Amino acid sequence: MLYEEKTIETIPVGPLGLIPLKSCKELGEKVNDYLVEWRKDRESEHKSTIAFSGYQRESYIIGATTPRFGTGEAKGTLQQSVRGDDLYIMVDVCNYSLTYSLCGMTNHMSPDDHFQDLKRVIAASAGKPRRINVIMPFLYESRQHKRSRRESLDCALALRELVNMGVENIITFDAHDPRVQNAIPLKGFETVQPIYQFIKYLLKEEKELDIDSEHMMVISPDEGGMGRAVFFANVLGLDMGMFYKRRDYTQIVNGRNPIVAHEFLGSSVEGKDVIIVDDMISSGESMLDVAKELKRRKAKKVFVCATFGLFTNGLAKFDEYYENGLIDRILTTNLVYQTPDLLSRPYYINVDMSKYIALIIDNLNHDASLSPLLNPTTRINRLLERYRAGDR
Repeated sequence: MLYEEKTIETIPVGPLGLIPLKSCKELGEKVNDYLVEWRKDRESEHKSTIAFSGYQRESYIIGATTPRFGTGEAKGTLQQSVRGDDLYIMVDVCNYSLTYSLCGMTNHMSPDDHFQDLKRVIAASAGKPRRINVIMPFLYESRQHKRSRRESLDCALALRELVNMGVENIITFDAHDPRVQNAIPLKGFETVQPIYQFIKYLLKEEKELDIDSEHMMVISPDEGGMGRAVFFANVLGLDMGMFYKRRDYTQIVNGRNPIVAHEFLGSSVEGKDVIIVDDMISSGESMLDVAKELKRRKAKKVFVCATFGLFTNGLAKFDEYYENGLIDRILTTNLVYQTPDLLSRPYYINVDMSKYIALIIDNLNHDASLSPLLNPTTRINRLLERYRAGDR
């Protein structure tokens, strides 16, 4: 059944309000378009009642700005009332393309700036919404998720701050360590895996894949991503392997222990297409080393799937590896800022997540279960059946 034909079984928590901050403007507009289309066509005998007041609108986006003073300080402002609304605030803390003036100098916005702007918008609502939900695809400070000796515990602290300001639900994607939700045990926290979308977009671009354990394999680039790779492999019915990073713990280079070698654990990859699955591509150094090792072991095609494509060291190395045949495709989502350079690369596949976010928002607004959305096994199996039947 198409989602837009879904029968309404519960009344909304409140009128839907969507606030995509400037960092998330393009993604937010796509999400809004889906919501407007579905709700315009959806039928229900209760839609004329007061509980459904404001259910169908031309747009669910509520204008919000975070203007800055010359000193770099800022404030949050809302351009219309949010009283009684079920509010969804979207923010991309990784969008470094935005700038502001600081004492006459141009300053790029950091994750800290984006997080402060999120809190400013929440504060501007002044406790008037019926419920506040935050959609933060890349979880702020998620890489600092555990404490080792005398360190700050930034991610847990940020989650506590949001909850103390009245946030009821936090939706994120592929959290570096989901256990950080233990900091807010009485509030909603969902970390969503975009596995279905990866498979959907890969099969759309690659028409001649044999998806079985004899011809394809899933690879985890390190021990930390094992759970992600195991789920991916089990859903597709594939074998999996893992690389173990051997590090030199006697020295620290650029804030971390350098990798000495990548040791492979798993069956032979010779002649097989391989999918490397990870949560993010930061500098890409580790991912490229893994791709090189797989090609050295005579892997056929190498596909790299990562939820967040940060590419902090640029794309030159990826271009080189593509030209040398070491990688075939790179798939990352539009959950974080993508440069025009990245979108123009011949090996890059942009995985659009706007419809998935719209589904989550629509279900939450109706207080419906997210379980069917968070477990994509049925949809993946249906997709694979069509692909194998030649519907490509």
